[in-house]
Amino acid sequence: MIKIVIVDDHKLFRLTLRMAIAECYGFSILGDVDSGEALFALLKKYSCDLVLLDINMPEMNGIEIAGRLRREYPNIKILIISCEDDTNTVRSLMELGIKGFVSKQAGGVDEIINAMNTIMDGFEYYGNDISSIIYQIYVAKKNNIVVTPEFTIREKEIIELCGKGLLAKEIAEQLNISVSTVQNHKFNIFRKLNINNTVEMVQYALKHKIIHL
Repeated sequence: MIKIVIVDDHKLFRLTLRMAIAECYGFSILGDVDSGEALFALLKKYSCDLVLLDINMPEMNGIEIAGRLRREYPNIKILIISCEDDTNTVRSLMELGIKGFVSKQAGGVDEIINAMNTIMDGFEYYGNDISSIIYQIYVAKKNNIVVTPEFTIREKEIIELCGKGLLAKEIAEQLNISVSTVQNHKFNIFRKLNINNTVEMVQYALKHKIIHL
């Protein structure tokens, strides 16, 4: 029996996926959790074969979770199921050694089940839209092309507010989100730009006319 953990901060999505997997022969749900901390607490007690992992979550995001899984539990396979499917995110996850990626925007439950079976058979699985991004990454590397980072609407809002000098708490209040969510978005921006702080982020944004003084 293949043991699975679902990691996603949306309860309804976890429930829907859990119900679908319950009808599949050979799979057993070890647990469904809403955070990285809950996942690693579970893995201290039980062994797991496959983690179904979202990316955009508060506190510890999916890329951080995937990196820690690779270090501490290298035998666990990872299937990413997320809306965060920009080029830099896919590249980062590929470098970490994930086994598959299904976009929530393009794939349904049937595709997720197909991806799970494919991965546990020893192969990798990427949806058509993700495969297209992987091909673009390959072509860029082959031709030594620098791929310009892509930012979500929320990330652009946070970059703009940081450029106005607002602190994380002030940004959270203005956008009606939590401080941890702001920090999570900033982490994603830093990762995409390969930088370490807000000053560098604002400098980049000004240079590339993402924001204006």
